[in-house]
Amino acid sequence: MPIFNDTKVAFADKTDAQLRKAYWMFKMIEQPALTNIGTSLLNFTVHNNFPFVNGIVKNTLFEQFVGGETREESMKAVKQLFKRGVGSIFDYSIEGKEDEETFDAVCQEIKDIIKFSVGNPAIPFIVFKPTAFGRIDLYEAVGKNAELTSSQKEEWARVVKRFDEVCKLCHEHSKKVMIDAEESWMQDAADQLCEEMMEKYNQEKPIVWNTIQMYRTHRLEYMEANLQRAREKNYFIGYKIVRGAYMEKERARAAEKGYADPIQPTKDASDKNYNAGIDFILNHLDKVSAFFGTHNEISSELVMDKMIAKGLENNNPHIYFGQLYGMSDNISFYLSDKGYNVAKYLPYGPVKDVVPYLTRRARENTSVAGQTGRELGLIKKELERRKA
Repeated sequence: MPIFNDTKVAFADKTDAQLRKAYWMFKMIEQPALTNIGTSLLNFTVHNNFPFVNGIVKNTLFEQFVGGETREESMKAVKQLFKRGVGSIFDYSIEGKEDEETFDAVCQEIKDIIKFSVGNPAIPFIVFKPTAFGRIDLYEAVGKNAELTSSQKEEWARVVKRFDEVCKLCHEHSKKVMIDAEESWMQDAADQLCEEMMEKYNQEKPIVWNTIQMYRTHRLEYMEANLQRAREKNYFIGYKIVRGAYMEKERARAAEKGYADPIQPTKDASDKNYNAGIDFILNHLDKVSAFFGTHNEISSELVMDKMIAKGLENNNPHIYFGQLYGMSDNISFYLSDKGYNVAKYLPYGPVKDVVPYLTRRARENTSVAGQTGRELGLIKKELERRKA
């Protein structure tokens, strides 16, 4: 789309050397076989504490997609983004751990982020993943209304407590908190917890925001049912709507276990469902606020067009746009330049702990048709413009 083609705006903060390095990384990610080999090798070397890996990762993937190892280190990126009108969402990107000690530590880290961000408009949202607070198998059991053992009940009570502590602290400090979506088989329990937190803390405005994956079937119906509950119980809703990031895993599990594929049958169907989600939210702004998480230019422009049609100001407080740090700068900075509310997910954490996140993102980029090629084309266009 022509409106998102201004590479001078998109890459104003990048040096030629940074752009060339980014081009090399996206070129590597564009090759599925190379990505799979590279990410497997990277996970192996990190897991086995190879001494040279930290430096390599920090100077490549880390530099492009991660703010830093700590919040303090990441503030350089936060300030640079905010100078351009783009907020940051600290994403403590620790994945793949399932012990109670880690769950408690991550919960404390999220609470520290809340306190760290108070009074700073450059950090408009808090975020966490449900599986950062509890085991995925436990969410699945709760979502299926399975009979829990005594120890499982105690374990689930700790999960609920972590959710409540974070949401309560956000409520006390008037900070918005987004709860990410994950695999479909654990999402029912996460949705239920989100609804409970919304009813408790969204009485005056949307503090707690749930994430809706529009590449899934029946998500629009879920949103409609939740709106009805919100009207009955008099609370506000915040939604981050995304397409989704677990398609291959979801399809493989459904085939293996013999249940209906929970993913839309085609890319076109996912796009139509996402656009239907846009309509749903913009038609109910009296109760629903939205964070449109997308790297899709057509969806971004569609939101803009519908806002104009409804006579909404660009900086309407109920509408945010969002992308990942290091990606789709052509969308983020165009929108911020026009006065829209924009924020980027800014991952951070120790190199060893963030590598699983980075390798997952690399594989996701490989599977998203056209995304990596689009990044490469924009970088190439900007380097040619500067050369000319």
